[in-house]
Amino acid sequence: MWLRVNNEFRQNSNTREMIFDVSTLISYVSQFMTLLLPGDVISTGTPAGVGLGMSPPHYLRPGDVVNLGIERLGKSQQRIGAWKA
Repeated sequence: MWLRVNNEFRQNSNTREMIFDVSTLISYVSQFMTLLLPGDVISTGTPAGVGLGMSPPHYLRPGDVVNLGIERLGKSQQRIGAWKA
């Protein structure tokens, strides 16, 4: 999994660096919910590199471009817009 903000790498990690391995996570989640279909998602959190953890914190601003990808799954790009009430 990788993530760039305005072409600057913020996150670059893989499942080997997770606290619990994938089979342990699936075993645990399967104890209280049914995984029915290929593509069911288990949210595991995020690798190091989030803006809140930086000193000083770096938050997304209107106009920022976020690119992310997961090997063998795909990639995505979003442009951050301003919130209009």
